[in-house]
Amino acid sequence: MNVSTSISAQTQSRKAEHIRICLEEDVQCHEITSGLERYRFSHSCLPELDRNDIDISTNFLGKHLGAPLLISSMTGGTEEAGIINRRLAEVAQEYKIAMGVGSQRVAVEKPQVAETFAVRKYAPDVLLLANLGAVQLNYKYGLAECLRVIEILEADALILHLNPLQECIQTKGDTNFRGLLDKICILCNELPVPVIVKEVGNGISAVMAEKLLAAGVKAIDVAGAGGTSWAKVESERADNALQRRLGKTFADWGLPTADCITAIRAIAPDVPLIASGGLRHGLDVAKAIALGANIAGLAMPFLQAAALSEAAVKDLVEVLIAEITTVLFCTGNATLEQLKLSGSLQRIQY
Repeated sequence: MNVSTSISAQTQSRKAEHIRICLEEDVQCHEITSGLERYRFSHSCLPELDRNDIDISTNFLGKHLGAPLLISSMTGGTEEAGIINRRLAEVAQEYKIAMGVGSQRVAVEKPQVAETFAVRKYAPDVLLLANLGAVQLNYKYGLAECLRVIEILEADALILHLNPLQECIQTKGDTNFRGLLDKICILCNELPVPVIVKEVGNGISAVMAEKLLAAGVKAIDVAGAGGTSWAKVESERADNALQRRLGKTFADWGLPTADCITAIRAIAPDVPLIASGGLRHGLDVAKAIALGANIAGLAMPFLQAAALSEAAVKDLVEVLIAEITTVLFCTGNATLEQLKLSGSLQRIQY
């Protein structure tokens, strides 16, 4: 077995382990939260609306979405992941919601698994987001590899994810993040689709968002703390005591999602902004939108549903849409834009 074959096999094995651990182990943050629980909507007992007239559609990166929802980046590269992605894509198409896939590095290293990411045939009309780890730009990846993952997905945009903590916890993780901002800037100028930068559950600060936007990044996914802890996930996978200890120590590290949304929106009023990190239902989605996000991403709820069946994913989307619509109805707002402008979301004073 040559070195490249060995690396791709390790990457594929890691993908399978990630799915198993997320579904079977307690890898949620416990001490830190998304921060959304600190906010509450003001109830309108007389909304002066017909609930049937409420419109929760929106536009994001030039695509019309039936609801402000993103199936966040999760998986790919294994047979099980291919089934999950197909189920998610078919439901995304039915409800016209956005979808991202997990890191496509494994598809670059092992082209025969590219089909597990190739979901455009199931979702011809939806916003599809390709995905690579930004750190791979320091490990021989460049424009060609980015173009390849965009081609596999027929993607509308490319997510470059930032995961320094996860790489620290991961055994033999890729931890050379030096000079990445300049390389991201070059890609933003060369790629034919917009670049989105996201974290993986530890948040993006306003200071960093400002630098990324100056480099040419077109959208930000805050991916804040409060949901799945990838430090915990990697701790579960660790093959030595040091990595397991690091994962436990930093299990609740990061910036709460709500804080990221408000801080970034304050310095970048118009940037397309995705809220993710610990969102678990439509009420969380509505809070994130009211705080300034354009759309909201959920991962764990969709992974749990897709592991069961396509019907379970449909049921989840129906619930999320009903919950978002109920928030608008009970705050007297007919559209998402009205919700943002209404001032009906208030921070709870303790």
